[in-house]
Amino acid sequence: MRASIAIQTLPAVESDEELIRIVDEVIAYIQSTGLPYEVGPFETTIEGDDYDRLMEVAKECQHVAIRAGAKKVSAYIKVVYEPEGEILTIDKKTAKHRRK
Repeated sequence: MRASIAIQTLPAVESDEELIRIVDEVIAYIQSTGLPYEVGPFETTIEGDDYDRLMEVAKECQHVAIRAGAKKVSAYIKVVYEPEGEILTIDKKTAKHRRK
C-alpha cells in the first residue's frame, strides 16, 4: 500500500439514530469501493495504491451523507502518502491488538 486515509464523517442531524443511519450509508459506500478498510468507533481507515482514488472516495463520502439526508456535513481526514514506497498497513498497525 502506498496511501492510507482515515475519515470521520459527521452529518449535522437531529438525533443519534439519524446520525448512525447516515454514517452507515457512508460506510456502505466505502465498502462498495472494494478498497481495504476498517471501521473504528470514531473514523474509518481506507488503504490503496492510488492516492487520487482515495481522495475521490473521501470527497464522495460527503456527497453520500448529503444524499442520505444531512443538511450539512463535516469531515476530518488524515492522510499518509508514500509515492515511492510502502506505508504501514492497517493490519501491521493493529493486528496484535485485535481481540480473538
